[in-house]
Amino acid sequence: MRIVVTGGAGFIGSHLVDRLLRDGREVVVVDDFDPFYPRAMKEANLAAALASPRCRLVEMDVRDAAGADALVQTARPDAIVHLAAKAGVRPSIAEPSLYADVNVIGTVRWLEAACRIEPRPRFVYASSSSVYGDRATAPFKESDPVDAPVSPYAASKKACELMAHAFHHLHGLPTTGLRFFTAYGPRNRPDLAVASFAGLIVRGEPVPMFGDGGTRRDYTYVEDVVDGVVRAIDRCTSHHLYNIGNASPIELRTMIETLGEALGKTPVVKRLPEQPGDVRQTFADVSRASRELGYQPTTPFREGVDRFVAWFRAADR
Repeated sequence: MRIVVTGGAGFIGSHLVDRLLRDGREVVVVDDFDPFYPRAMKEANLAAALASPRCRLVEMDVRDAAGADALVQTARPDAIVHLAAKAGVRPSIAEPSLYADVNVIGTVRWLEAACRIEPRPRFVYASSSSVYGDRATAPFKESDPVDAPVSPYAASKKACELMAHAFHHLHGLPTTGLRFFTAYGPRNRPDLAVASFAGLIVRGEPVPMFGDGGTRRDYTYVEDVVDGVVRAIDRCTSHHLYNIGNASPIELRTMIETLGEALGKTPVVKRLPEQPGDVRQTFADVSRASRELGYQPTTPFREGVDRFVAWFRAADR
């Protein structure tokens, strides 16, 4: 099975590439090495994968329509996993046009390319828990209304879901959207809370705690996320949406305490006001993914944090 993975040099993408290669699949990685964080980190993520003869890298912007079309026509993939995107709620508030361009137009380019070959490849794409907005009721179900995004990033991900549905309806393209809930683990993007807070704690610098520390996130270990992606690839036959989370939200204050314990340091906490675009909680109901994909997260938060810390220390950050 040949699979194209856009964003394959990133955090989740590189773990997925490793898993697909272990499973004996052929992988084409597409990444533009966006300077959102250092290129060297992404190159390190891919180093082992690119040693395999079943893996090759194509450096390309996902908005490149001609490039996407040429690659799909040549590679004739059985599946496309579209993970590439501008990430992050807060940066999207500063650059909404860019987020709409990369996330929505970039997704449409690959949907178009997928529809130009026969048989149609399976199209699995990354959505986000952010589409649920700032909800007081939980857990979040795929059947819940998602018509009130509170950031441009969230709105762009909802737009991608709508586009995928339209391409399925019009062209019969099998599409599966995966609403990821706060992934963490080795290779974590440096801007994400677990990674950025770890650096601050180790250096003895203040850790920002927005609000009273009671906001909750459904932290999901990256290998559990990847297992959900692989299961979705294998079962992508029509149009589907799935939550890929841990179904066990953790308060911000608890996350900081747990990370400090794993690092053997006492965090210095700096209280700050709540941030625009933030939500009170994310909490995945994974019953649909469990029932239809056999998805079942298995990594408790403390165990995942310990694995992250082992990687963090080995990387000498």
